[in-house]
Amino acid sequence: MPTLSMSPVLVSLANVFKIPVSQTTLRPTIALLNQPAKSKPSPPRTQEAKATFSTTRPLLKRKAATPVDKRVTLIRYFLHHPLTPRPLRFSRNRYLRHWTIHRAWQLHQANRRRANQLELQRQWQAMNAACEELRTGAGDGGKLFRKSMIKTGVFRDMFPIEYGRLQTEGPGEGWNHEWTRPEVRR
Repeated sequence: MPTLSMSPVLVSLANVFKIPVSQTTLRPTIALLNQPAKSKPSPPRTQEAKATFSTTRPLLKRKAATPVDKRVTLIRYFLHHPLTPRPLRFSRNRYLRHWTIHRAWQLHQANRRRANQLELQRQWQAMNAACEELRTGAGDGGKLFRKSMIKTGVFRDMFPIEYGRLQTEGPGEGWNHEWTRPEVRR
């Protein structure tokens, strides 16, 4: 009987998926099962034949012609692992409810993304119109526009002035009118 061991790939995947490796979960490695019997020599096998998910020799012989992807083998291994939870099974009505709620949530998220995109587009167009007004309508030949577009002094101390506070979705705290300078004890 071949010794039970796990390939390094399966051990690392078991660690990633937090599957405990014990004597009960150890299975004969595919390479050990694919070894021919000692009595008769066999022609050298290709790498594809060694990597199939099946551990039975007749099935291995039938599938030897098709190339096998190791990723598919590992996915099958962990899908059919004893610690993998079973997939959800719904009745027709419950599945319809689940699908309806999921689809409604997807539509809600899409509407929010669309509204956010339209708001950003509106802000960009307003800034573009303001810059165009500075360039053409200020009456100074575009001098104010050119001055506003100069970027000297933006990068001081190696980071932009916009990073003076953390970048957040909402507005900052604003001005704290109650703040006073702490007294220095001497």
